[in-house]
Amino acid sequence: MIALVTGASSGLGAAAARRLAREPGARLVLVARRRERLEELAAELGGATVLAADLTAPDTPARVAAAVEREHGRLDLLVNSAGTPGRGSFGRGGWSGMQATMAINFDSHVRLTEALLPLLRRSAPSAIVNVASVAARVARASSGDYSASKFALAGWTEALHLEERKRGVHVGLILPGFVVTEGFPQRELAARRLTRWMLSTEDKVAEAIVDAGLRRKAERYVPRPYALVPVVRTLAPPLYRWAVGGGRRFTPSTATNPMERDQSPGGPA
Repeated sequence: MIALVTGASSGLGAAAARRLAREPGARLVLVARRRERLEELAAELGGATVLAADLTAPDTPARVAAAVEREHGRLDLLVNSAGTPGRGSFGRGGWSGMQATMAINFDSHVRLTEALLPLLRRSAPSAIVNVASVAARVARASSGDYSASKFALAGWTEALHLEERKRGVHVGLILPGFVVTEGFPQRELAARRLTRWMLSTEDKVAEAIVDAGLRRKAERYVPRPYALVPVVRTLAPPLYRWAVGGGRRFTPSTATNPMERDQSPGGPA
């Protein structure tokens, strides 16, 4: 199995690479901007193809596709997990902040998938796994650009799932909630006993990626109870708005929201 993981230098991407490396016969292609981090991970895994690249650069998709074709000749799994937490409120970040977040969290996944789709079709049965977020189903203040990018990713993933299944390319969607990673330390939630249960781990998300990619699940929330969040949003909108707006006991305050900080790609929830 040849598996390519983006955002593999840290966070969910690195966790996914470690989990996939345990699969029999797995050979990994690691993509991210930080070459040193990728080389360290490749050494830890006993070897992997390292492609240091900025996924937002115009020539990156073609370069990555050419490298995979040249070195492996096939691709069984593409995991799009690179991303950024966003730039905060629209009043603060404006269109430029929205554009920057969309470029990483949505556009880069679409562009790389386009470049690799012919190879995935030739390698079928194969799979694509897009790592979105519960924020792809519901939104909170000061994270509009992040949610917009994840809503777009979820919508495109669902359409692609229907389009490509007849060609043997499975497309799955991962929807993590609050996950403790290098870029998302979640200190506020972790500090409070009332909200600590809401946190998940990189390893659990990595296992969900395996479920979607290798066991061909269409959609996975991590942890699973987060699937109730969009249900509450649909059935009881006032309760949802109170919880994410005025109910500070249940969600982090926007002042310390990690989505307010810029971050290089590498594993957002």
